[in-house]
Amino acid sequence: MNHSISLTVNGERRDFVLDDPRVTLLDLLRERLHLTGTKKGCDRGQCGACTILVDGKRINSCLALAISHDGADILTIEGVARGDQLHPVQAAFIAHDGFQCGFCTPGQIMSAIGMMREGQAGNDPERIRECMSGNLCRCGAYAGIVDAVLEAQAGADEASQRRSA
Repeated sequence: MNHSISLTVNGERRDFVLDDPRVTLLDLLRERLHLTGTKKGCDRGQCGACTILVDGKRINSCLALAISHDGADILTIEGVARGDQLHPVQAAFIAHDGFQCGFCTPGQIMSAIGMMREGQAGNDPERIRECMSGNLCRCGAYAGIVDAVLEAQAGADEASQRRSA
């Protein structure tokens, strides 16, 4: 039995017919839309390489059934930059050498963006480490990631203050 769903992916509405209700968001994004920035790491929700935002909240897309998110707004790493202008978190990752081997970096960036949108980031490095603990990596760039999130959060705070002034 086929199932029809609609998603808004990186601002564009997409319609799908699923012949298997067990298709995950990760597989749908990678195999049908060829959005390969979202990585398939452990495929068990333990590494965070597949982190995306669904309706503004971060999730492990390897554990999310696509059919359960009919009508959702999906943001992947491919949708965060505006043309040639990097998202502030992407720019901060470059500035602070937060990039790692590249495999888990998209998930790290998506988690950082989600954490900031959720109001979880703050300016406490320990809090940031705790909130990023669902994204694992064997590389040694954790200090760079925390510094990048702190910088991006400071920029977001300044922008918010300018808007309210």
